[in-house]
Amino acid sequence: MKKITLIVLLIVAIKSIAQDKMVTYGGIIHFEASIPLFEEVKASNEKTTCILITKTGQIACWMNIKDFKFKRDLMQEHFNENYMESNRFPRAIFKGKIEKFDLKNLNSESNQYQITGKITIRGRTKKIVINGTLKKVGKGIELHTVFPLNTDDFKIDIPFIVRSKISKNVNTQLICVLQ
Repeated sequence: MKKITLIVLLIVAIKSIAQDKMVTYGGIIHFEASIPLFEEVKASNEKTTCILITKTGQIACWMNIKDFKFKRDLMQEHFNENYMESNRFPRAIFKGKIEKFDLKNLNSESNQYQITGKITIRGRTKKIVINGTLKKVGKGIELHTVFPLNTDDFKIDIPFIVRSKISKNVNTQLICVLQ
């Protein structure tokens, strides 16, 4: 009887803690570093994990670099081996806070928020401030943000031979539904 009571109490405690968090394991990140008139340089990662602490507005997102998919296999190979060194630096991580976040104020209309935090790519960390929108959808919250990243900030070397074909400014987009 004591074991059953302990198990029930443990389940209740876990559920009450879990209500303070919203999570997704299927967030989508797109990035594009294309230059007009040259081959498109863009990829998507549909396995991004994001956690939102609803009481504080703290948010963390991370993804495996190797989960980015390109149209061409060779481009993906170069991205992982030469640019991102994904065997050495397997993940990109963002930790931050959604300023003035209040779960009670969210509805089906998109609301603008400022998100401040630190992003770590290739072992280099940079403070960033980005704008995003949040809205209630179904049983969760949709987060959508678009922001630029610069390859120089993360010491991503673009070889001279392709430097004119790949932008140093990478347009990045995150879309996720946290539940």
